[in-house]
Amino acid sequence: MNPNHSDILVIEDDKQIQIFLKYVLEKEHYACQQAETGEQALTRLEDRPADVILLDLGLPDIDGMDLITKIRSRWDTTPILVISARDQDEEKAAALDLGADDYLTKPFSSTELLARIRTALRHCPAAGKPAGKIGELALDRNQHRALLGGREIHLTPLEYKLLETFFESPGKVLTTQMIIQSVYGIQYAQDTRALRTLMAGLRRKIEPDPGHPRYILTEIGVGYRLADA
Repeated sequence: MNPNHSDILVIEDDKQIQIFLKYVLEKEHYACQQAETGEQALTRLEDRPADVILLDLGLPDIDGMDLITKIRSRWDTTPILVISARDQDEEKAAALDLGADDYLTKPFSSTELLARIRTALRHCPAAGKPAGKIGELALDRNQHRALLGGREIHLTPLEYKLLETFFESPGKVLTTQMIIQSVYGIQYAQDTRALRTLMAGLRRKIEPDPGHPRYILTEIGVGYRLADA
């Protein structure tokens, strides 16, 4: 997807932040829509669908968490990047569980914001199927196997399922509960110890240096994400 043709909807009621975001986005040749309330945002989306949504959680009319739910009920694939001063791990996890794709805590740099937007655009469903290759790591779903540098890695069924879960949402932050439910099932949603053990085993097989992961990155207090290409 060419960023010069990408449309970003900014849902933010702080005037100074509105000005800052508009400047940053338009400097990079993005088209920038703005909405100050949740209701305005829903109207904007009806009139002109966005490629990426930047959402502040502290809106004057609708709580940002509720707005995520409303957006997801009608636009289920548009990437939502939360930009919020709420920095509690529980808030981040809740937003991601409701359907947000990423979470950036204020204050943030324009460099980081633009990098997150580029990641969202590369991996949004409209751009095609989820990536099957990140760096030297590849997933061959047809033959149900993983490869590193072109050589097959021998994974257990659970390790393969864990890796597949990340490749289904490349670049997206997945909460611990989301991953556990995908790999083990909803009845094991609180079994974080099993996930940590499984993650450690997978990283030993795919990471050049498991202590400094290249492919599966930890989002402290929230979960994990598959690195960008």
